[in-house]
Amino acid sequence: MKIGVFDSGIGGKSVANAIQAAMPELTVVFRPDTPDHFPYATKSPDEIYGFVVPVIDQLIAEGCALVVIACNTVSTTLIDRLRERFSTPLIAVEPMVKQAAEQTKTGIITVCATPTTLASTRYADLKASFAQDITVIEPDCSDWSSLIERNEMNVNNIRKTLEQSLVSGSDVIVLGCTHYHWIEEDIHHLAGNNIVILQPESDIIAEIKRVTVQPA
Repeated sequence: MKIGVFDSGIGGKSVANAIQAAMPELTVVFRPDTPDHFPYATKSPDEIYGFVVPVIDQLIAEGCALVVIACNTVSTTLIDRLRERFSTPLIAVEPMVKQAAEQTKTGIITVCATPTTLASTRYADLKASFAQDITVIEPDCSDWSSLIERNEMNVNNIRKTLEQSLVSGSDVIVLGCTHYHWIEEDIHHLAGNNIVILQPESDIIAEIKRVTVQPA
């Protein structure tokens, strides 16, 4: 079976790698958007929709039986609209607010995400549903995706961005952008072993297994 993985840039490559490692029987096609369209966080939903549709069309034309939208910005703003357009199953990613709220012991969590994701109705719904009694810190990660895309991220930038979270007693950090998966180890090193870091690769794999019939 062939499945597609789409993202605005290199973030989704980490998702594609994780899927391929966990399910080697699949053919995983990773297809990022053109660099001219990056970053999505500065674009309107209508503009992003115009970028995303042709890429999904191409993945489906190449025989992908489902497509993973490995982009929180797209998933939290456009997934319903995309599912109305495509009959092929689309698997979305979104900030793991529910899981963070369930795991925190201090009642303080941190969500690292793009400004567009943080401003989305879907993200607001997640907080209203699962984090009403939780303090949610949302550091300014607006330059992270671009820095990671250009391989210019450094530990000092991460430390400065997460300083308030660590001082405030946040014990769970949610990576709400797949680009941030590439700096997960750096965040672990800075935050220490007492901080839980959540990102959705294992959940994506579980969802793929749920919606597909794997060969015996």
